[in-house]
Amino acid sequence: MSQGFKLRYDQMRENDPTKVDTDSKVSHKNDYYDSPGNSRSLCLVWPDGRRVFLSYSYLVSGEFKLDGDKNVITLTFSSYKVILKGFGLQPLFMALLDHLPRMIVAIDSRYALSDNMKDVLVTDMVVQKDD
Repeated sequence: MSQGFKLRYDQMRENDPTKVDTDSKVSHKNDYYDSPGNSRSLCLVWPDGRRVFLSYSYLVSGEFKLDGDKNVITLTFSSYKVILKGFGLQPLFMALLDHLPRMIVAIDSRYALSDNMKDVLVTDMVVQKDD
């Protein structure tokens, strides 16, 4: 109920039922949720336009490791395994710990330039269905 929800009863108590509550607007332009909350999903977007979303409620575990010059994040959902590879993924891992990322967009590895290495760059994503 903390995601921009305000009871109409509260507006009636304030004697202005037509007032627009500017604090209750939820921003959908960013890649992170505004605050911790209940039902959330993680959308994965590939460079070719393919998209997959998974519910955070089925996220069982996550692992961060260094694999040579790349970082690897392995997310285990109840029936899927997601492997993210890229550069500078530790801030992304910490955000995933709090279920904050709404969307992770992979870029083609040829566009991962050396001056962008300070940013989080996901260059490869694999989604495997567990049997």
